Amino acid sequence: MKPYVSFEQISQVFSRPDGSSLMALKDVSFDIGRHEFVAVVGPSGCGKSTLLRLLSGLLRPTRGQVTLFGQPVTEPRDEVGIVFQKPTLLPWLNALENVVFPVRHKTGRVSRADYERARELIEMVGLGDFCDRMPGELSGGMQQRLGIARALLLDPEVLLMDEPFSALDALSREEMGFELLRIWNERPKTVLFITHSITEAVLLSDRVLVMSERPGTLVENIEIDLPRPRTAASIQEERFHEYSSQIRDLIYRPHYAA
Repeated sequence: MKPYVSFEQISQVFSRPDGSSLMALKDVSFDIGRHEFVAVVGPSGCGKSTLLRLLSGLLRPTRGQVTLFGQPVTEPRDEVGIVFQKPTLLPWLNALENVVFPVRHKTGRVSRADYERARELIEMVGLGDFCDRMPGELSGGMQQRLGIARALLLDPEVLLMDEPFSALDALSREEMGFELLRIWNERPKTVLFITHSITEAVLLSDRVLVMSERPGTLVENIEIDLPRPRTAASIQEERFHEYSSQIRDLIYRPHYAA
């Protein structure tokens, strides 16, 4: 069976204002299967978000090829939804209008069916009573839930998440992690999840990809063999701590060696 997503020998070089070059990624290859949840962790600046931009079609690789359903990714596609670090809601639109905005932007109109689906998604993320609220009336966690609902509106096959909970406090971040697991269980998607949190990666993922310092290379591909559904009790399991320690050692070992 062909993988849903494939990164094949990807290298990415950026040009700096002074004319010099910066290599962000070097010879990165991995696949993602249908409805697989894959997290990427690594040091700051290792190219994690660059991987996401390449799969979204917002960036073309310097070398190598990214494919989706066996076809090269050359531009943004409706099959790919994105949840950013910040929800980037439009402050002059209420929650419902923010969620349907991708359809309005794409087609110039929003049908009754679009509104119905948006309301279903808002209900699914636990905000059914807040459709008429403005973004400024919502907490950070609630805004991020709306961002997830918006990304799901066009029913994408692939969901890209770029450190979506990084701006939240610790308790809200953990709550949103479990909320994401619930949503993913109800509406399975192929997920590429970028995070700096090792425990978050282990809790959510089927696999964790560990990246090296820049230029980012793939250090390890770790299968997370923990039963689903994951709960707060999963964090207390011995294997959870073993996975977390293994990933932490892979990330920090170069510093210890130095």
